[in-house]
Amino acid sequence: MVTTAPDAILARLLDLHPKRIDLSLGRIQRLLAALGEPERRLPPVIHVAGTNGKGSTIAFMRAILEAAGLGVHVYTSPHLVHFRERIRLAAPGGGRLVEDEVLSKALDEIERTNNGYPITFFEATTATALKLFADTPADVLLLEVGLGGRFDATNVVDEPACAVVTPVSMDHVEFLGDTIEKIAFEKAGVIKSGVPVIFAAQSEAALSVLERVADRLRAPVSLQGQDFLCRAERGRMVYEDVSGLLDLPLPRLPGRHQLVNAGVAMAAVRKVFPDLPLGAFETGVVRASWPGRLQNLGRGRLAKLAPPGAELWLDGGHNEAGGRVLAEAMADFEEKAPRPLILVYGSLLAKDSQAFLRHFGGLASKIMTVPMAGEHIGRKPEDVAELARTLGFRAKACAGVEAALSELGEKSWPEPPRILIAGSLYLAGEVLAADGRSPD
Repeated sequence: MVTTAPDAILARLLDLHPKRIDLSLGRIQRLLAALGEPERRLPPVIHVAGTNGKGSTIAFMRAILEAAGLGVHVYTSPHLVHFRERIRLAAPGGGRLVEDEVLSKALDEIERTNNGYPITFFEATTATALKLFADTPADVLLLEVGLGGRFDATNVVDEPACAVVTPVSMDHVEFLGDTIEKIAFEKAGVIKSGVPVIFAAQSEAALSVLERVADRLRAPVSLQGQDFLCRAERGRMVYEDVSGLLDLPLPRLPGRHQLVNAGVAMAAVRKVFPDLPLGAFETGVVRASWPGRLQNLGRGRLAKLAPPGAELWLDGGHNEAGGRVLAEAMADFEEKAPRPLILVYGSLLAKDSQAFLRHFGGLASKIMTVPMAGEHIGRKPEDVAELARTLGFRAKACAGVEAALSELGEKSWPEPPRILIAGSLYLAGEVLAADGRSPD
């Protein structure tokens, strides 16, 4: 039988529902029932919700668990360059992104089983991933929520081994609500009766909601800053919980926010696998990587367009909290090695550009705004540049990232600048593709 290319099936799945996002569990539950309920045949699941840090937290967990020799399935979204980045299947010696042929066969089965019924793209592809995870042996599945939690397609898993909620902040207000309390309530949907839950450090408003739901469901809570700690100390990372203290190398992933993510990851894996050896943590925190999150693009085609000696960084941060942690990271870089900071910024129309940009006051010497390519509805660079000027920045609209870098590269610099490209995961994907990089 000739297998259809995955891109062709994915394109057809996009047309099965008039909305890209329509939060509900009924459609995917119908499809999974027709597939024989693969969601009931999964390995132990660590279900991860939250606004920021989900992907990095999962990256730390995967690296630690694989260093311990465990087989790890991973489901994340969105992808940056290729759809298959979303599905990682356990394999001897470390997991691998799903191969095109395997993905095509699974998508074909989902399409035939669905039989043309209305279903969103994310629901259909989540069903595809769950079928692959059920049919492939593994020790654990790291399952990232797509949007929210309560009505997210991944929330068909009724009995995870552990739930995780990373920091909750304002994002996707058109779907989740316009207050932290409403958003936290949606995220709290991953908390299940009697199932341990790990909470990252939260705002008081978010934590109040999360703890209330956990208390009602009698879910044992481990709270960062109270039940476990993770901090930098004398060039090392120290993790501490009721089971003891771990003295570890600092993560390879840069930024102080990665200590938060690493701590949450370690708390979760120690809850589910309490006997992991110290060596797994030592290896895992150093090995963990997550493309498009403060990724250094020092080598590649785009770096050649930038000024000689410039630092070039890429991050998919796009909301207020993302802007805050990126600005903190840039401030830390500035303290260690002062350089002019140039922010190359592009944003989706639905995002709060002002909330993101205001954190770079006093840090960025200039903001160069760029459009979003493809189907994504982005803010016009001219509009964002004008907004940046009202915040007190020097700003200029550019035709694209390459044009911005080329313009910077043509200037004379007393000190080579530090360039941060940020504002959207979709923009990060465009940049990685233009740079010839493929996340694996």
